[in-house]
This record gives sequence, structure tokens and C-alpha cells, in this order.
Amino acid sequence: MSKTGYLRMVTTMCGVLGALWSGGQAAKADFTIGKAQNLGQIVNSASSVAGCCLSADALELYFGSNQPGGSGNSDIWVSTRQSTDAPWGPPANLGPPVNTQYVERSPSLSSDGLTLYFSENYPSTSPFRPGGVGGTDMWMATRTSRNDPWTVPVNLGAPINSAGADFSPTTSGDGLILIFTSSRTGGSGGLDLWMSVRATVRDPWGVPVSVGVGVNSPSHELEPALSANGLALVFCSDRGPNIGSFDLWMTTRKSRQDPWSPPVNLGPMVNSIGEDGSPAFAPDMRTLYFDSNRQGGFGDYDLYEAPIIPIVDFNGDGKVDLVDLVMLIDNWGTNKTLCDIGPVPWGDGQVDEKDLEVLMSYWRQQINDPTLIACWELDEVSGMVAADSAGTNNGTLVGGILGSHLHISHFLPIHPSLWTRVPSASPRDYLVIMGVQRQKRKEESWKQRITPITRVFVLFVAKKNLDSCPFGFLISDNHSYRSTTIRITGCG
Repeated sequence: MSKTGYLRMVTTMCGVLGALWSGGQAAKADFTIGKAQNLGQIVNSASSVAGCCLSADALELYFGSNQPGGSGNSDIWVSTRQSTDAPWGPPANLGPPVNTQYVERSPSLSSDGLTLYFSENYPSTSPFRPGGVGGTDMWMATRTSRNDPWTVPVNLGAPINSAGADFSPTTSGDGLILIFTSSRTGGSGGLDLWMSVRATVRDPWGVPVSVGVGVNSPSHELEPALSANGLALVFCSDRGPNIGSFDLWMTTRKSRQDPWSPPVNLGPMVNSIGEDGSPAFAPDMRTLYFDSNRQGGFGDYDLYEAPIIPIVDFNGDGKVDLVDLVMLIDNWGTNKTLCDIGPVPWGDGQVDEKDLEVLMSYWRQQINDPTLIACWELDEVSGMVAADSAGTNNGTLVGGILGSHLHISHFLPIHPSLWTRVPSASPRDYLVIMGVQRQKRKEESWKQRITPITRVFVLFVAKKNLDSCPFGFLISDNHSYRSTTIRITGCG
């Protein structure tokens, strides 16, 4: 059953940005999410394939499916591969005692591969496993080594499970944090995210607490995925502004003692007009896996993957070179988010050798930002055309350089997901007029010589016939050291 069918919720699709959103505003981030790709017909099938996790070496993919050959309504399956570059092999059923005549889904594997958490269906259309606490519970199976069979699963018990629905467990890499979905009382909405911690892996889980009102909302938050270091959390929600009925959102924190940041929508590169949920991080944090019932799949729900890409082109000139390296060195030891790109794409709060290692892995490479709708380098020396290096949306220079400003007018194609606000809109119904403010050249400052633009701003966006008020336009603010590149990430 779909999330929409279960929750009986109707959500309106809103316009979204090609960048991340938060409470209707664009969230600044120094990483992007690439286009999601279906995992293919070997893993996916005509049946439902959903709720996955990966082993620490990224060579095993566990997921829930109701495909033929299982023990019950839904079982846990595993697909393997020889290397991280190799394709996934045909799925194998985990078999008993993990799988039974009941429902097993939403697997979460510990980093050592010796503990497997999973949950029952929500809502259950079949009897529950005997020995449970509430309606939908979470369970755990263990094994002595990765070559040994799984033991008979045990219920996580109270206070982790409650009289309500408790499902979709996810743990940190050290096994000391457990986050899950629950309908228990004391939350902020219908379904919320709850967290339990423990001092060591030998200790019992503590009393769960709500992840907090900054993450939970009056809407539904469910199906979390916690990063190995416990500092990033992706989850599914029907909160707005959204693209489909359920979208994937992300929140981060600087340390385990700090609060979570306001969640941001992962945008149209990942989310669709359907239901997108059950996320999982790859061990290196460079790929996000999730399930979706979007059009174009093989079954009811399919598994997808999307790359998580650090923004290593600090000055926005389309390549990683000495300029970017010097900028990183200038910010060494600081928490400058622009240069904090390692060891994971959203950084760790400090610019250091981890960020240098990531930057050098892209050294001398041309950078293609997948979120760009248009990229105008503004490096022309004559004429009125501002070439679009990201596509075919060339702009027109109006008046040339006027003092410290350069004016650009352009008919900007709009992503189809934005048309919901103006259903009759065609891709070229809008006129975008922008300006850039240049720095004065100073010979004593090499930064100012090579990065003359200090600010990019939008004068207005309106219908081509100018009979409407400004539509509202978002452009990523250039950092003070950015080059003469205008990057448009969407409008809303």
C-alpha cells in the first residue's frame, strides 16, 4: 500500500528549485545532488522493491520485496557485486529464520555486518510476528561472522517499540544512535522521527526522544537514513513545499551534541511527482539510494541511486585549478562552508587536509554542475551575446558595461515542475533581467583582478508581456571570490 493510501493525505505539488529548499526559501549548500538513476531490472522487478541498505564495503544491497520466491507477503533480499564498479547481481532471499510468513521490510545493517535491524509492514494487512509489543514493531537478527547464518530475530522490546507503529530503523556507524519512525504519543504530527542512544553496543537502548520540532512537523516524517558519523539525516516527508506527495529531505548538524539544522528538500534531481522515500547512504557518502513509485520504473516501487556531489569549483569558472587551491589554503583551519567539502560532500565543520584530498581528486577537471539551468561565463570581449556554457540558453547583453554594472536580459526556460503555479506557461513565457556588480581592479590584489564580479542580483522576473508582477526568482549568490560566472539554479 502506498504512503498516500495509508496516511490518507492529499498534498498539492508546489514549484521547486533545482537547488535545495527550506520553508519555501532556498537553502545554501556546498554540495549538489545529481540526477537519480534506476538500479535496473536485475535488482528491480515487476514486484515492489523498496527500503534498502548497504554493507560497509558497499558490496551487499539489502532490501524488502514481495517478488516471487519469498516466504511471505514481503521478505528481505540481498544482492551482491564483486566491486563498487561492478553491477549488482540477482537478488537472493535471506530465507528463514529472518523471513517468515509475516512481513519483513526496511532492513538496516550494522557497520560490522553482524546485526540486521528490520521492521514489519505499515499498516499491516497481515498478522504480526508473534512476540511483538505493538502493531508494527522493529526486530533484530545477529550472526557471529558474515559467513554464518542469521539467528532467530528478537523484538527490540520496550521502550523502543511502543503500542503504536514503530518502523524503519537506522543506526550510526558505531552503533550508538538509533533513529526510527513512530506514531507514539508525544510527537509533533502523525508520524515522527524518534532517537535512542546508548553508551556502548553492549548496553541497552535508552528511552527514545523526539528528534525535535526543527525536524519533525505537523506533517509526517518517516523512513530515516542516518549517516555513519551521525551528522546527516535524510528522511521522507509530505511537508511543503514539495514536488510530489512524499519527498526526500535532509538535515545536518555540526556534532552529536548540536541541534539539527532546518531540513531542506533534495529537489527535482531526486524527488518526483510520485512518492520518494526509504533513503540510504552509501558508505562513502557519495551516493544516495532510495525507493520511488515514479513513472518509468519496472514495478510498483523501484530502487534508485543519485550521486552526492561536492562543489569543488569554488570560483565557479567551470574547472578546478590553482585558483580553487589557493582559496582553500586561504581558508585553512576555518569553518568556511564554501571550502569545507570533505570527508563528505557537506563537510565536517573545518577546512583541512580532508578537504584538500577531495579537491585534488578533481584537479584539472572540467566541472559540470548538474543543477545548472544556465551558466553565463561573461568572458566575451565583443558582441551582444552572452554564451551559455551549460546549454543553449544564450543571453543578450543590453548596453554593454554601464559603469560598474552589466545588464542581461534573457528568456529563461522553466522546469516543468514549476508550471503548477502558472499552468498555461510555456518555457519561454518569462523575461529575466539581471545585473552584476563588478569590483574595481586593484593591482595589489590578485583575487580582485581575477574575480571582478562581487554580486549577482536579479532586477525582476515577469511575464514576457510584462502584465504581471515579478514572479520571484532565485539565483545562487556569488561568494566574494567567485569569478564572472552567473549560475541560475531555478525559479519559484
